[in-house]
Amino acid sequence: MIKKFGFWLLLGFVGGTIVLASGLSDAKELSRRLGVGFSNEYSINLPSIAAVYYPASNLGVTGALGIDTQNQNSSFAFQGGLRKILFTEDNMNFHMGGLLSLLSQSLAGSTNSGFEIGAVVGGEFFLPGLENLGLSFDTGVGVSNLSSVRFRTLGNSFLNAGMIFYF
Repeated sequence: MIKKFGFWLLLGFVGGTIVLASGLSDAKELSRRLGVGFSNEYSINLPSIAAVYYPASNLGVTGALGIDTQNQNSSFAFQGGLRKILFTEDNMNFHMGGLLSLLSQSLAGSTNSGFEIGAVVGGEFFLPGLENLGLSFDTGVGVSNLSSVRFRTLGNSFLNAGMIFYF
């Protein structure tokens, strides 16, 4: 009971901080900027190093690479995608995009490889004092065929969709 209360208290604190701080921050112009960070948007649980580059003010190219070489339980994923900024707010850029991932997972000596396609809409917001740090969230639909065909809905908070630091 105490652990659950602590979790909800921490979650409420973080959520409240984000809501209060988001009114004070500004969305960023991202054209010709490279961002590096992390994401975890696959149908398998595999945190990845991610990069985003905006060649134009409203078009971004995304990529991610995840590797886990654990014995008898290894995973590999490579993801590429496009992101189109639909509109901007004072503190947020709203976007839509598509993702294509190549996946491989080995469980107990059995290896499955396949791909995953996703279509997402989401946003990226920036906190005051940390204007180069983008916190992303998105939702959408995906299809994967790692061991069997799987249709799924997506819903990723910034804890999964990613944090990107822009240079």
